[in-house]
Amino acid sequence: MTSKPFDVHLMIAPVDPYLEAFAEAGADRITVHAEAGPHLDRSLQAIRAMGKKSGVALNPATPAAVIAHVLDHIDLVLVMTVNPGFGGQSFIPAMTAKIREVRDMVQGRDIDIEVDGGITVETAAAVTRAGANVLVAGSALFKGNDYGANLRQLKLAASTQAV
Repeated sequence: MTSKPFDVHLMIAPVDPYLEAFAEAGADRITVHAEAGPHLDRSLQAIRAMGKKSGVALNPATPAAVIAHVLDHIDLVLVMTVNPGFGGQSFIPAMTAKIREVRDMVQGRDIDIEVDGGITVETAAAVTRAGANVLVAGSALFKGNDYGANLRQLKLAASTQAV
């Protein structure tokens, strides 16, 4: 249906019993929450063994340090900038410090830093300045009727590196 990669963010626990089904369904990258199973390293290795890219999602209260020992098994770190559960929440400003911490941890590795939650024209520049290179936007993109204009505004804001 598309040549675009399918990036799957699984917010389920336990996650391991479902990894194969999502891989078989066409996921190119599978991101799991650090708390989604008893053995994060094993989950990430299972994803990679299926030929997929792997990621770890960090909830706002989850310390960045949980990825320190799995950096060689991940392609992406997803910093949740709201508490997961529903759309339209406000960005948690303290998460910009976590994004910078993750950026410093992954420095020199080919690991994307993704942010999800509260991404708007007002927050996009701050998260990209902090180190994010993948932004997930829902409510800000789909408000109103001109989704194209919303997307252009978000892209422009994300590319703005001015303080």
